[in-house]
Amino acid sequence: MRNISLIFRKGLKSVFVFAILSFLMVAGAQAQDLVEGKTLFKGKCASCHALDQNATGPALTPKMNEREEGYLIKWIRNNVELRASGDKTAIEAANYSPTEMTAFPTLTDDQIKNIIAYAKVGEPKKIVDAGTAVVDEGVSTLSLLGVIAIIIVSIIVLVVLGRAIKMLERLILQKQGIEVVEEENVSLAVGIKGLFKNKKFVFFFVICLIAVLGSFGWMGMWNTGVHTGYQPVQPIKFSHELHAGINQIDCQYCHTSAFKSKNSTIPSLNVCMNCHKAVQARKEDGQISPEIMKIYNALGYDADKQTYDKTKEKPVEWVRVHNLPDFAYFNHAQHVVVGEAAIRKQAGIKPTDPVCFACHGPVNTMEEIYQYSPLTMKWCINCHKEADISGKKNDAFYANVIAAHEKIKKGEKITPAALGGLECGKCHY
Repeated sequence: MRNISLIFRKGLKSVFVFAILSFLMVAGAQAQDLVEGKTLFKGKCASCHALDQNATGPALTPKMNEREEGYLIKWIRNNVELRASGDKTAIEAANYSPTEMTAFPTLTDDQIKNIIAYAKVGEPKKIVDAGTAVVDEGVSTLSLLGVIAIIIVSIIVLVVLGRAIKMLERLILQKQGIEVVEEENVSLAVGIKGLFKNKKFVFFFVICLIAVLGSFGWMGMWNTGVHTGYQPVQPIKFSHELHAGINQIDCQYCHTSAFKSKNSTIPSLNVCMNCHKAVQARKEDGQISPEIMKIYNALGYDADKQTYDKTKEKPVEWVRVHNLPDFAYFNHAQHVVVGEAAIRKQAGIKPTDPVCFACHGPVNTMEEIYQYSPLTMKWCINCHKEADISGKKNDAFYANVIAAHEKIKKGEKITPAALGGLECGKCHY
């Protein structure tokens, strides 16, 4: 009987260790799947869908929990095909909005499953302080806390089972007429000390500790330099929701250089004065809005006299939100002008919305601007892999490239200048 109990305990510990390691691997994979699902959702779904409220399309979290995964995969990949098959549910769903949902035939089943998994979980609230905005991803931390809880519970279960086995052994020995020597009661500290003298327990504890610390370290390194959700406090409370959303001011009106140069730049306060010289949002007591007064003070503008005092001018110290590393070259004009059609199709941007939404998100709903996309290399590469530019053969940029390649085929002289070699950004960042 004693041999059986020893075999039982060894087998139980082996199974338990295997279960813990399996759970760690599955939890890590699940957390990464949710991260990818969030990235795909932001890039392809967020322009029309919100998680917890209706927009152009219905709120996704309740819908994802209503339907089976297999059906959702068919709907997301090609809802037009599903409706054409005569599916009544799909036909009814299409009547929600006059805007037809974009099909995503290039998405794999795993990618769509990741989007569904993220939409079911939902988005944690952002925590914003005076200088930065911290996004609580929630899922990975929850997984780790779950692992720690399971380890603690498992240790308790092992201790209880050990005591139960000892009690059964004593009862069996007593029935056999063998005298049982009662163990001396020891303090908790001595018991724990004795536990850590057990080599198997120490090995199990070290493995669990390495797994937990390794997971925290991996997440920390993986998210280093990623500032999704960053929302600094600006010196003037400029509302994109009011200007770009309610008043429908086009992005180009303020960020004109985004369509003709590398940088979008911050608009000059003189652009603000085109409207706010007259629009002053005065309160009931006749006082001009404090935020508009900040513009006047920065320009040295006297609203009563309608004059400028150059000696009182001072720059507005805006806090940069989107910031790429110095070694990364990004040209706004090449994307929002040359690549506009491809980006719109890839991101599912509506014709009435600016192409800027593909990277900056639904700016027209943001009271204060924040970094919407991760802006990581992987995020950019995924777009470059999937965006379809086959219809750009008549575009001036691609036409020049095609013409240069035709010269190469014919053996004619071709210089780097013909392929953009004179662009300053090729050498100067």
